Amino acid sequence: MIRRRRDTDLDACVAVLAEVHTHSGYPHHWPDDPAGWLTPDGLTAAWVAEADGSVVGHVALCGHEAGRLCVAPTARGAGLGGRLLRALEAEAAARGLRPVLEVKDTDTAAIALYERLGWTRRATERQEWGAGEVVTVHRYEAPTARPAH
Repeated sequence: MIRRRRDTDLDACVAVLAEVHTHSGYPHHWPDDPAGWLTPDGLTAAWVAEADGSVVGHVALCGHEAGRLCVAPTARGAGLGGRLLRALEAEAAARGLRPVLEVKDTDTAAIALYERLGWTRRATERQEWGAGEVVTVHRYEAPTARPAH
């Protein structure tokens, strides 16, 4: 089930983020305040994925930026990442926005998901992520608004 995130979900979202960080290295650097990282300035909306009554995924929309997408490793393969992105796309479209997101070039599973869902790679750049660490990042744009079914 995909639903809007509530304030009471933040601890569970942080736990999922910690699992993802350990398993996949996302986020690249563990934030000092993970709950704050999941609730950045300019947050428009956020959603969670639930399975068996537990939060197992998260995504956020900040203006036209999509991000903070994570799905617990044990819940992957059930289509939750795609369903979270669809919720984000629908909200963005209702606001007249076309969201974009950034992903490290080494995160091949996320790249495959975005491309499978019709997101388009618009740019690739090298970014410095502190202390001389340079990371290659792709910028993806959501597909144009989908017709309602």
